[in-house]
Amino acid sequence: MATHATMPVRRRTRPTTPAHHGRTALSWAMPLVLGVILGFWAFFIKRDGGTTTDGQIWLGVISGVAFAALCYALVRVRWSLPRELRAAAYGVLTGGAIGFLYSLHGNSVLASGLLGLVLAAGMTCTMFYAYYTRED
Repeated sequence: MATHATMPVRRRTRPTTPAHHGRTALSWAMPLVLGVILGFWAFFIKRDGGTTTDGQIWLGVISGVAFAALCYALVRVRWSLPRELRAAAYGVLTGGAIGFLYSLHGNSVLASGLLGLVLAAGMTCTMFYAYYTRED
């Protein structure tokens, strides 16, 4: 009596980091949109329904530009980082942004730092899980 054995199948492997990562329109459009959102958010928090001042406008512009620049820098270097550091970088960026916005409400530095730390830890765990389950 003959037995049937399945033969192992060779699968093609694609490179994990193509040379053109970070060179698409989305690599600069997404940080730009996030920077605009954060800038407007910071502006409206400081405005608090009152009149608009130059300081509030500059706060929104500078915080939006800084956040967009940090996002763009992270997008450019993310594939050169191991998955643990990449996840931690996204966590630090998220926690710092939310902690900054929370501090604009007039909350204490301790409360803002604690909220930023909790959200940074959550984002780090989420991104690590996403990278760990989708990469080789």
